Amino acid sequence: MEFSNGIQVGALNSVTWIKSSYSNATGNCVEMAALPDGNVAVRNSRDPHGPTLVYTREEIAAFLAGARAGDFDSMIG
Repeated sequence: MEFSNGIQVGALNSVTWIKSSYSNATGNCVEMAALPDGNVAVRNSRDPHGPTLVYTREEIAAFLAGARAGDFDSMIG
């Protein structure tokens, strides 16, 4: 079985998922995993068999830099 982005379901079972320290029991759950091909997978940790988004390391780096700079603060405040 494949996800629509072409990632094999089995490939996601062999990676180490890292959960955000901000994840909690009220639903704010996100985790990421480095994939063997160098990309990064992101998923809702409360639904580990649900959809997984895959980004390049460069895309993740750009997002994290923007988040650190406050570029997305207007979305939550």
